Amino acid sequence: MKKQLLLGIFIGAVSVTTNAEELTFGTEPSYPPFEVTTEKGELIGFDIDIAQAICQEIQATCHFKTQPFDALIPSLKAKRFDAAMSAIDITPAREKQILFSDPYYDSSASYVALKGKGNLATAKNIGVQNGSTFQQYTVAETPQYSPKSYVNLQDAILDLQNGRIDIVLSDTALLADMMKKEPNIEFVGEKITNEKYFGRGVGIALNKSNKALQVRLNQGLKAIKENGEYQKIYDKWMKK
Repeated sequence: MKKQLLLGIFIGAVSVTTNAEELTFGTEPSYPPFEVTTEKGELIGFDIDIAQAICQEIQATCHFKTQPFDALIPSLKAKRFDAAMSAIDITPAREKQILFSDPYYDSSASYVALKGKGNLATAKNIGVQNGSTFQQYTVAETPQYSPKSYVNLQDAILDLQNGRIDIVLSDTALLADMMKKEPNIEFVGEKITNEKYFGRGVGIALNKSNKALQVRLNQGLKAIKENGEYQKIYDKWMKK
């Protein structure tokens, strides 16, 4: 009798494991502190830890699929993965195409230039990430600059250091993290918090048809904020 009972428990446990939800998140892994690939090929960062914490709360298993940033939303619309986390600003234009979770990070944009060699008044050429809200803002709101688009921010910073562009526009936290390794760049001008382009914060992006997952991710996000796990992750990546 005991053997049968134990066997039943074992089969039940296997069944639960087998039926555990598998969620795949799209991300662009060259955007520290949000996501970056280590020398060993490990994917780490603020977004990665937040996704893992949410998945633990909703009893799902997280997987990550890397793509260029400008391919994330098209791939999400084509249902190539379940959600996308890559410091994606919640903007009105994007909300017409996809769903978003509640915001999990308050974003702002900033400019950087080489120390002592650039300012917003004299700059002509600006580097922005292709497909980003920084690119959209530059094209629409600052016609005095000639934009040059890049697959990732590191390439833009490299061109900045080599004198091919004058300034770069990107996420404030990302640029602040980059300055720790690139001491020859500095912030110029004021932070930009234009909601039309930079939205009402950063959110998890989902396909329009996936409202059920949106609800569950919001529940998980709320839980990690209430139990203190979110703050631990924030302090780990944003307050170094």
